[in-house]
Amino acid sequence: MKERRMFGLWESPLSARSLANVIRLSDPAWDTDGRTIGWVEGRSDRGVLVVQDHAEGGAPRDLTPPELSVRAFVGYGGGDMTLSHGAAYFVGQADQRIYRQELAGGPARPITPAFGAASTPTVSPDGRWLVYVSTYEDVDALAIVDTEGRRWPQRIATGRDFYMQPDWHPAGDRLAWVEWDHPNMPWDGTETKLANVVFPEGGLPQLAGATTIAGGASTATYQPIFTRDGAAMLYVSDETGWGHVYRRDLATGETRRISSGEGEFGEPAWNQGMRRITVTPAGRVTGVRTRLAFDTLTVAEPGGELADRPDLHPGYTAIGLPVASPADERIAFFGGSGQQTARLVVADLEAPGAPRVLRRASGETVPAAALSAPQAVDWQSFDGELAHGLYYPPASARFEAEGAPPLVVVIHGGPTSMVAAAWNAYAQFFATRGYAVLLPNYRGSTGYGREYMLKLRHSWGVYDVQDAKYGAEAMAARGLADRRRLVIFGGSAGGYTVLQSLVDEPGFYRAAVCMFGISNQFTLVADTHKFEARYSDSLLGELPGAAARYRDRSPLFHASKIQDPVAVFQGEIDRVVPREQSDAIVGSLRARGVPHEYHLYEGEGHGWRKTETIEAFYTAVERFLRQYVIYT
Repeated sequence: MKERRMFGLWESPLSARSLANVIRLSDPAWDTDGRTIGWVEGRSDRGVLVVQDHAEGGAPRDLTPPELSVRAFVGYGGGDMTLSHGAAYFVGQADQRIYRQELAGGPARPITPAFGAASTPTVSPDGRWLVYVSTYEDVDALAIVDTEGRRWPQRIATGRDFYMQPDWHPAGDRLAWVEWDHPNMPWDGTETKLANVVFPEGGLPQLAGATTIAGGASTATYQPIFTRDGAAMLYVSDETGWGHVYRRDLATGETRRISSGEGEFGEPAWNQGMRRITVTPAGRVTGVRTRLAFDTLTVAEPGGELADRPDLHPGYTAIGLPVASPADERIAFFGGSGQQTARLVVADLEAPGAPRVLRRASGETVPAAALSAPQAVDWQSFDGELAHGLYYPPASARFEAEGAPPLVVVIHGGPTSMVAAAWNAYAQFFATRGYAVLLPNYRGSTGYGREYMLKLRHSWGVYDVQDAKYGAEAMAARGLADRRRLVIFGGSAGGYTVLQSLVDEPGFYRAAVCMFGISNQFTLVADTHKFEARYSDSLLGELPGAAARYRDRSPLFHASKIQDPVAVFQGEIDRVVPREQSDAIVGSLRARGVPHEYHLYEGEGHGWRKTETIEAFYTAVERFLRQYVIYT
């Protein structure tokens, strides 16, 4: 029999330490012969490039030396590495140079200079040239260098504010990429470009005759990729209102859509190196479709339309970064679920069955029965429109409790983002301790079509705040939450929603947890990094005309309304939401005697990477909620 214990006081099989020791998996890549596969593992604050000879069943081995950490810093990062012709090319965290290291072993040596930052190294089919995304003194470009690093790099595409996702044609004579300008963000409107590659005698390759293939100021495009035979190019566009996959015949220019229905193949390009589609040597197109926060792999035979293939990923409801082998019909991707941490797996399109697991992000010592499974939910918000999200009920194999559980409303960052049916450490941390958890995909989130995303235009601090509030009330009305014990929790833009909710709805939440939250919209615009420097133009309006709205939606100017206990967490070297944002709101709380805690983590930026920080964070949150939610 289960032991009775009050919600919020269950002993969880997920300790703070076990959550802190989950590694981050990213950037899967095959070598050009299809024998070796590599990926990056985030271990505490270090990134390690790991490779495995998959064809011969070899064991994973660390390739990069201990003195080097792998991590790119263009924008929010991503696009850390690639493999090609027996070598790895990766970005060093400390100096942002691109390094080359042979897969057979030997030292890593830089092939780009030590200034600016680099991302998304992309090697030409013949292995001689490497194109990458470059930023230096706030000037972004596509640049090129020879793969031996004998020549000084040169910029080959300039003049736009941002670049991402370069891809070589199999013949090596054309290059595709995505570019856009302020004030757009990549989900607002981008252009997919195609250019010829010319080879001046004795010099580095250059681009000529660049043309726009798709996109524009109000259409977002994503991830151009060539078919292996070079006959066509694929890309994602949201011109219909949903992110669909298109195929363009390079000989005729004829373009047709190969996906349909209400599902998203695109995603907000917060990072470099993101991808959702891949093409096998036989011409099969594989993509990831998201519906109501759950992912499905899709496959199209040559000339056909993409169709769902859940048989390729049984048990996985979150699919990330699919990449096809250059040698056969295998697809590598990250698979996970609400009850499963991420795994690097390989599925064979010609021999469906359980994918082979190459790497696990955790030891997976907790059985699924002891974890909470997310459920898609929706509710009517304040204006009668539907909002969506995921609900995690309390879960335990050992304990039960009477009545409705306390509810933690976890607000995602972005705000142009979404929560998916993937492993969510916050949700499981709370659910296995006897809390229910609601993760709103409030209006303005992605994954529900372009129109839903655009709802947040000039409405940041309204729809997010109210959709979260009405979602919590809906869960309580359905008997899924205790209306008297509601908590709001979030980081970055989610932290802003936490603070704005405390201002607009004092007394609605019993307590709040705010991680690196925005308190002053004016200083955010002045202090944040280039990528988000004009983001608020769409969320709140252009300054100075929208100054009144910025003031109204800045929690700092209305901090006197905050009365509920709040725990504030901040990274000391955060360059996205600088610590001054948290210092200011904490100063107001302290001056007025509002119950609060302030935790400033040395050496941490926009989110926690150090194992000791993560463990300390969870420990502090649990203690804070017991004091202000469970024991009061």
